[in-house]
Amino acid sequence: MITREEISTLLDHPVYDGDGNKIGDAKHVFLDDASGRPEWVTVKTGMFGSNESFVPMRDAALVKDHLEVPYRKDKIKGAPSVDIDAGGHLSVDEEQRLYEYYGINWDSVLADPAEDDRTGGTAGTGTAGAAGAAGAAGRRGDASRTAGAPDTTGRPGMAGTQGAGTAGRRGEARTGPRDDAMTRSEEQMHVGVERRESGRARLRKYVVTEEVQQTVPVRHEEVRVEREPITEANRGEAMAGPEISEAEHEVTLHEERPVVETETVPVERVRMTTEEKSADETVRGRVRKERIEAETEMTEGDEGTGRRGRDVPGKGRE
Repeated sequence: MITREEISTLLDHPVYDGDGNKIGDAKHVFLDDASGRPEWVTVKTGMFGSNESFVPMRDAALVKDHLEVPYRKDKIKGAPSVDIDAGGHLSVDEEQRLYEYYGINWDSVLADPAEDDRTGGTAGTGTAGAAGAAGAAGRRGDASRTAGAPDTTGRPGMAGTQGAGTAGRRGEARTGPRDDAMTRSEEQMHVGVERRESGRARLRKYVVTEEVQQTVPVRHEEVRVEREPITEANRGEAMAGPEISEAEHEVTLHEERPVVETETVPVERVRMTTEEKSADETVRGRVRKERIEAETEMTEGDEGTGRRGRDVPGKGRE
C-alpha cells in the first residue's frame, strides 16, 4: 500500500504496467478524504502526454523511483475519462464507474476492513439500520463525520443524510491553502512526424538483343583480259610454242568478306542511393478551450448596477 509520505517520491516519475511497459508519468494523486490514504493516481498517456488516465493504487507498488500497477497499458489508456479539474474531487458515480472498469467490486471498496476498524465494526441492523445505511453511503466520502445516535449493536451512527451530495468523493493530494480562483484550461495541438515505409525500389538486370549495323569496306578480285600486239620485244616468247595447239591458263581470284565476332566489355556501374526531399503539409485538428464567465446577482433596488463579464484568453479580467 502506498503511503501518503511516498506521494512526493512517485509524482512526475514513470509508471509501469504489469508487463514492465512504461505507461507514462504520475501526475496527480487523489486521497480518501476520510482516511487520507492514496486511492487513485493519474498517469499522463498518449503522444506528448496529452491524456491523463486514472489508475487505482490498491495493489500498486513503489519500486525504486517508479510505480508499478497490475494493469496493462492498453487497459489504462482506455479508462473512463474524468475531469481532473472538477474541484479536485471524484464524485461517487465517477469513482464507482472507474472501479467497475478495473474489475474492482464496489461493495468490497465500501467494506474495506481498514475502514471497518476505524468505525468500530460492521453496519448495524434493526430499526437503526436505515441510519447505518445512510452512514455507509458516506463512509468513503469527503464530508466531515460527526457522532450520531447509536444503533442496536452499539455502533455510533453516521451523520449522513440523503442531502449529503458530497459523499463518496475523493480529494486530490494538494499542498497549501485552497483559493477561490478557477483554473481555465485548454487543449494544445502538438504535431509530430512518424517515419513509415512508403514503397520499395530495386535494380534489376536483364538481357535484350538489338540489331546493330556497321559498314566496312571489302575487296575482291575480278578477271581482266589484256591483249598486246606482237613486237620485236615479245616475238621470241610468242614463237616459243607450237604453231597451232590448244592450251589453258588459270588465275585464282580472291575476295574479302565481313567476319563478325562479339566480346563483352564493361561500360558503366549503376547503383541506387536515396535523398530526402522536404515539403510542407498543413495539419488541421480540433482543440477544446474553457471559458470563464463572471455573473453578478442583483438584489432589489440595485437593478442596473450588476455586471456580467467574460474571460478573454490572453487579456486581464476586471
